[in-house]
Amino acid sequence: MKAIMVMFDTLNRRMLSPYGGPDWIHTPNFQRLAERTVVFDNSYVGSMPCMPARRELHTGRHNFLHRSWGPLEPFDDSAIELMGDAGVYTHLVTDHQHYWEDGGGTYHTRYNSFELIRGQEGDPWKGEVTNPDGPSLDHLHPFAKRMVRQDRVNRQYIREQEQFPQARTFAGGLEFIESNHREDNWFLQIETFDPHEPFYSPAEFKARYAHDYEGPLADWPVYGPVTETPEDVRHMRFEYAALLSMCDHYLGQVLDTMDRLELWEDTLLIVNTDHGFLLGEHEQWAKCVQPFYNEVAHTPLFIWDPRTGIQNERRQSLVQMIDLPATLLEFFEIERPKDMQGKSLRQTIEADVPVREAALFGIHGGHVNITDKRYVYMRAASESSNQPLYDYTLMPTHMRNRFAPEELRELALAEPFKFTKQIKPLRIPVQTRGNLHEFGTLLYDLSNDPEQAEPLHDPEVEARLVELMTLLMQENDAPKEQYERLGLGVHNL
Repeated sequence: MKAIMVMFDTLNRRMLSPYGGPDWIHTPNFQRLAERTVVFDNSYVGSMPCMPARRELHTGRHNFLHRSWGPLEPFDDSAIELMGDAGVYTHLVTDHQHYWEDGGGTYHTRYNSFELIRGQEGDPWKGEVTNPDGPSLDHLHPFAKRMVRQDRVNRQYIREQEQFPQARTFAGGLEFIESNHREDNWFLQIETFDPHEPFYSPAEFKARYAHDYEGPLADWPVYGPVTETPEDVRHMRFEYAALLSMCDHYLGQVLDTMDRLELWEDTLLIVNTDHGFLLGEHEQWAKCVQPFYNEVAHTPLFIWDPRTGIQNERRQSLVQMIDLPATLLEFFEIERPKDMQGKSLRQTIEADVPVREAALFGIHGGHVNITDKRYVYMRAASESSNQPLYDYTLMPTHMRNRFAPEELRELALAEPFKFTKQIKPLRIPVQTRGNLHEFGTLLYDLSNDPEQAEPLHDPEVEARLVELMTLLMQENDAPKEQYERLGLGVHNL
């Protein structure tokens, strides 16, 4: 048996035709994919954003209540590594540059082999001392200024379609399939950073969405409230759509290859993403600096299981990223680690058998969210200080750098958690970078308000969801101060 995962970053389900996307966006291969797979209508994020989600992909458990962005921990069980230990050859092809930064450096080395494609976003790939031409960047935050400058340098080497990192990533994945399709017992992860911002795509895809525009925005929105005109928002959606059509094109190449090599007979296929993106909805850009509305949290997911042969059907059960490593382990008949919270989706694929009553999701120090499919409840910090809050880790790194000495001066050893294998992690005081708590606690009825336009006040529903949230936090062995921060009390702990 074989398995392929095609993982996109920042894939907005509302833009895809199988999920009712607008007619003007061209995603025929996603439609073709839906006809060959089981489509999940209630897939939700877990730990946000990129690397916390990938930690879930390896460990099958939520991590956002214990730690912010960072690498796999020494006590983490990686499903990818377990597959390799059991004799399943694992290979990763990716252009997701966060893998080779301080905060992601332990993930790709869990695979038997990996191919890293350079050049996405602000990847420090090509060097140029002189500032490249373009509009002034002085209005940007220094971090964003550095990223955009590097991106301008990189783009000088990414002009023809075959030079784009996504194209090279899929080429590497298809090469692996061609070389190994007659072999057995392997797992391939083709993971592209697209359609993550910046929304840079080849001319042929932009031509599908040609439009007149002379505004200030290019293809990289600044996270936060929309301050631009409706014309600017329309332009940015066209830029995203062009990159999404590029993703659709290369997805089609994978489907073509599976057709030609008859891989549908013995190959599990998972097509997924880590999260979505706000393109002006709720008057916001992007993610993480505002509540996780469904444009971000409600994700697309497609699975073909050759053992069942079920295709062109939909499933309503609540599923999350933590279920995917469990599904892979079960497919290859490998025992699931006791610390893994996710469940295999085999029976869900076969007969829509539920694996959970509610789904917990969030970002470290932000809202703790829960959905039961009907409602989404977003619990904010009860105090404006958003304290107390700690990182629990043995690997104190941020996204692109190590913790500074001043951040570590008040660290202490914490008592072990249930999943740390009797190891005491560091407990490091942290301050959140943002004001998510200022949005307040929110409750939405998705049945009557699918656009989440009007927060609901219903004490009975809120009490039920708080009870479910508390139960799931306890199952995750959440730190006690998380309950204090959220004003949930600790009487049952």
